[in-house]
Formats: sequence, C-alpha cells, structure tokens
Amino acid sequence: MELEHSEVTEQIIGAAIEVHRELGPGLLESAYRACMVHELALRGLDVATEVPIPLEYKGLHLTTCYRLDVVVEGAVVLELKAIKTLERVHHAQLLSYLRLSGLHVGLLINFHVPVLREGLRRIVR
Repeated sequence: MELEHSEVTEQIIGAAIEVHRELGPGLLESAYRACMVHELALRGLDVATEVPIPLEYKGLHLTTCYRLDVVVEGAVVLELKAIKTLERVHHAQLLSYLRLSGLHVGLLINFHVPVLREGLRRIVR
C-alpha cells in the first residue's frame, strides 16, 4: 500500500520530534541524519540517503554534483540542517532539489532549535 504525501510527512515529523527529544540541539548534522534514517527505518519507512540527482545544462550532463540528504518512500525529500537559523537560501536549495529530482514535497528540518517545530518547514513544488 502506497502512503500519501501527508501520511509520509506526518510520520517523518514524528520521527524528527523523537530524534530531537532524545538528542536535543547542538550536535552535528551527520549525527541527526544517521539517527533520522534509523528512526524512519524503525517506523517501517523506505529510506534512501545521499541520493544523486543529475544536472543538465545545454547538453552538459553532470551526475555527481548534487545529492539529496534523505528521500523517504521515494517521494519526500528531507534536507537536514543543524544551524543557528534557516535562511531563504536553504528554502531555495530545497526547491532546486525538488525541481531537479522531479519530486514535489520536501521537508527542511533544522535540529539546532530549542523546540523542533521552530525548525520545520514543509515545501511543495
């Protein structure tokens, strides 16, 4: 049974809240990524990491330039951060990743916040 985007994002947000509750802010992005992947897998979700996305420009085909942090259920892109504040460039980055990958829904999650909901952004292309 295929899950709807809203069901997938709901499960992802629940997993992110659990990871943040257990670890709190202040760790490296790589630690949050590993824990998120583990938590999502524990919840029975299909998870892929470091997914390459090609870039094409006027006949030039680049295959190793960009990688998606995490893709859940082949449908939702996660861009994970551990930074002081999310900036407009982070939103633009995720929008570009969605466009290049052909996917439509992404979650920008910043773990370096006291309350995780302050670091969550859902982006739809």
